[in-house]
Amino acid sequence: MTETSVILALVVITALAFDFTNGFHDTANAMATSIATKALRPKTAVALSGVLNLVGAFLSVEVALTVTNAVVKIQDKSGAPKAELLADGGSGLLLIILAGLVGGIVWNLLTWLLGLPSSSSHALFGGLVGATLAGLGVAGVNWNGDGSKLDGVVGKVLLPAVISPVIAGVVAVAGTWVIFKITAGVAARFTEKGFRWGQIGSASLVSLAHGTNDAQKTMGVITLALIASGHWDDLENIPLWVKVSAALAIALGTYLGGWRIIRTLGKGITDITPPQGTAAQSGAAAVILASSHLGFALSTTHVATGSVIGSGLGRPGATVRWAVAGRMVLAWLITLPSAGLVGAAMWWVGDAVGGMAGALVVFALLVAASGAMYLRSRSGKVDHENVNDDWDGVAAQPVTPIPAAAAN
Repeated sequence: MTETSVILALVVITALAFDFTNGFHDTANAMATSIATKALRPKTAVALSGVLNLVGAFLSVEVALTVTNAVVKIQDKSGAPKAELLADGGSGLLLIILAGLVGGIVWNLLTWLLGLPSSSSHALFGGLVGATLAGLGVAGVNWNGDGSKLDGVVGKVLLPAVISPVIAGVVAVAGTWVIFKITAGVAARFTEKGFRWGQIGSASLVSLAHGTNDAQKTMGVITLALIASGHWDDLENIPLWVKVSAALAIALGTYLGGWRIIRTLGKGITDITPPQGTAAQSGAAAVILASSHLGFALSTTHVATGSVIGSGLGRPGATVRWAVAGRMVLAWLITLPSAGLVGAAMWWVGDAVGGMAGALVVFALLVAASGAMYLRSRSGKVDHENVNDDWDGVAAQPVTPIPAAAAN
């Protein structure tokens, strides 16, 4: 095997590892509310989500074809790697991609360990931007595109990060308010049973949308690496084995369940009832699917969290735990720079060692960091058996239906 082939293999393995962490990190986006309201058993919920993520990964390639050149200038307008980056057989470009992926994985694992629903997408983009800044300088980052459309870090990452949770929250507020208005005076046992079925349907749609959006990011990264190493030359399509492997990786990660984050999103922000869950998940699915169609690689975590907060604001008498929400927003704000710092540090280490040895050292550091965080997670374990324990140690009070007279 050549040096480039070894580095390529490390990139593919690391990309699929990122895809795996993306799966269990983002399971909460689809299933946290369904698990919290007991519409689905925890293990059933993650199994259903895993299958639908697998299916969704094959439905579109819009995000996959734009994921890398939207944020870094390592490709020309056709989508092919820039010629000057291939002078060494592509190993320099592969090191940038590898370092960026490591930045994304480390941040995903750290926020999972802390139970914070941060953005896997922003972790990936942050890692790639940091590695690109270290390897190519400020000019290597696509900050604004050419000005003809929303593009670059600002247009494809930062603006969606700000706008999407707000839109999802507004939709969830309106949907939740309408649901409680319509069902005012109806016995809770009837509304809860019906809306639990609605939750299953809307949660399934979010899972499908997540596979359609997030699995493609890994497909795009692997395809770029294959092009850089001379193993693929079709700029309009993704290799079938890349689609299959990325779909399986994110589905398996989803099935394992990121229980710490599921608990935070389902129990930590607000006490969720089935009508709220249906409104939150329906709003999230609509926003995610629309973004996938337009090729926006937004954060499904931001959308899902905005929807849950909106459902809490829209339900009469509900309480939103703003301290928990504030921790999440803080994690959102520091995701890009934090993952970027790790990505930059990994590039410097790999470049300092040089060649295949440098890539192997970077990969070894990733394995060591991942192992340390996994071992730390065994203390205070959260799994399907305790994910629904009361957040504050006090059982939530049942929701009293609004009397018909009071609703008018």
